[in-house]
Amino acid sequence: MSQPPSKNRPKIDDVAREAGVSRGTVSRVLNGGHWVSPPALAAVTAAIKKTGYRVNPHARSLATNRANSVAFLLTESHDRLFEDPNFAVLMRGAADALAVHDIPLVLIMAGTDDEQRRATEFLTAGHVDGVLLVSAHATRKGIISEIVAANIPAIACGVPLGFEKKMGYVAADDYEGALDVLRHLGDGGRKRIATIAGPQDTSGGIRRLEAYRNHQGADADGNLIAFGDYSRESGAKGMRDILNRIPDVDAVFAANDLMALGAMEVLKEAGRRIPEDVAVAGFDDIKVSASTVPTLTTVRQPFERISAEMVRLLLAVIDGERPAAITIPTELVIRESA
Repeated sequence: MSQPPSKNRPKIDDVAREAGVSRGTVSRVLNGGHWVSPPALAAVTAAIKKTGYRVNPHARSLATNRANSVAFLLTESHDRLFEDPNFAVLMRGAADALAVHDIPLVLIMAGTDDEQRRATEFLTAGHVDGVLLVSAHATRKGIISEIVAANIPAIACGVPLGFEKKMGYVAADDYEGALDVLRHLGDGGRKRIATIAGPQDTSGGIRRLEAYRNHQGADADGNLIAFGDYSRESGAKGMRDILNRIPDVDAVFAANDLMALGAMEVLKEAGRRIPEDVAVAGFDDIKVSASTVPTLTTVRQPFERISAEMVRLLLAVIDGERPAAITIPTELVIRESA
């Protein structure tokens, strides 16, 4: 039995013929509808629906000189992508915001020197229209320099240290968020408050530690400060170091929730009750924070809003606007641990 001939994919000419307009009118409708009369616009729209015409994304990219895609550039190791749930929340939020504009999101990992080299080659070759830069470390500024030098539209999540005047960004208010939780600990009668600080080559790590030092005042004890890399393991190590130096610590503020969870494990192993003996607080409000035992007091970052604002600012830069910067307030979430 012979197969029926396959139907050819509808073309612009088919739409123009169905609508009774010129090919140029259809093209103007597809590119925004400028200089098209309302009756012609309605006719073309109806013809598109009737013929089943769909835009060829490759042809459009050639016509507009755009790749019609955006990169989600993560300058972290592959392990951190799966360990830290914040990255998944940001990526999902960015993908949803871009989907409204029918723009796909491309994940690019750049945690090693080789990955950064390959990422730089990919980005500067014009394969994407812009970059959402996540987890920018000042010690990995090479790839940021390349993005800026190539005039690739980019928006960072958090302040891109050293590039504040050259790249737009969306950041949570790390300083005020940290102060809120530290004041809560102090108001609760805690006298020996320690901190497990985040990486000092990130804006969040720097600002949250700055808030701690200002809250503690001129007499702040350096023995109450440990440093981590935002991983759960580094939080556990930091808590052990603090307990060895200051056994009578009665509160700890970790610069993110994962480090706070690591600290809680060490405190339980050491026989310290939470919060009776030691209060614990984190930063981020990841999903598991509401189900730990005890539940974790923390600072909520509005990641969904952050990702949506990053996309909005990036699309504006792609369209020729100057980069902008936004700082979004955080929220103190009081639970059982402090």
